[in-house]
Amino acid sequence: MSLLARGLLAFQGPDDSADDAMELSRMEARLPALLSVIAGMVDCTGFFTLGHVFTAHVTGNLVLAAGVAVDGGSFHWAQLLTIPVFMLALATVWLIARASRLHGARLVRLLLLVQFLILAALLAFSIIARPSTDPAGWLAGTAAMMAVSAMACQYALLRLAVRGAISTAVMTGNLANAVLSVMDLLSVRHPLLPRDATPLKHSLGRLAGFLLGCVIAAAAVSLAGDWTWSLPAALACAAIAVR
Repeated sequence: MSLLARGLLAFQGPDDSADDAMELSRMEARLPALLSVIAGMVDCTGFFTLGHVFTAHVTGNLVLAAGVAVDGGSFHWAQLLTIPVFMLALATVWLIARASRLHGARLVRLLLLVQFLILAALLAFSIIARPSTDPAGWLAGTAAMMAVSAMACQYALLRLAVRGAISTAVMTGNLANAVLSVMDLLSVRHPLLPRDATPLKHSLGRLAGFLLGCVIAAAAVSLAGDWTWSLPAALACAAIAVR
């Protein structure tokens, strides 16, 4: 059982705490890799169909906007709007979690449901409005904000309900941990990482999942266009059923 699961067990009553703690422990092991695939799909699909907007790695939009400001070129207003929308979505998810008074596995399922509903709404909107036909238009911007909100829900889910998990959307930290973990393995006598550092296999799993999501989405965009949003929506639905 993980440290988080044992901690949860200590703060709950004796009746259902053991089952909830065990379920949360299983979620910690199984969900992050799936969420990484979803994040890769959302980020890649948004970038290619909604005017080069990063919907998972939202701070990357500041770099794109700064590049346009310096070198010139077409500017997409949605690139700057992603930051305040991401913050607002995080605050909204926090309020949902607070109002629900749920914790552990039940809170995970609630927030997974919220993410699925946002992605399902994004899929329906994209099929009906076809925002990819005008990547710089307000329809594409609206779709991008919906995708950003779904990713904000995923970030909040990990921070509020699966606190032992590492990021499933921003891969810089996972890449850094993987490299440092490899260096520690090569230097058995003098490791530098703390004992409770994220295991190498976890970082590699997130990286592989995110990359897989990007590759699948990139291939699907050329074949299915706006219907590509059905892929992360389907996986988000599957994530709710993870036991």
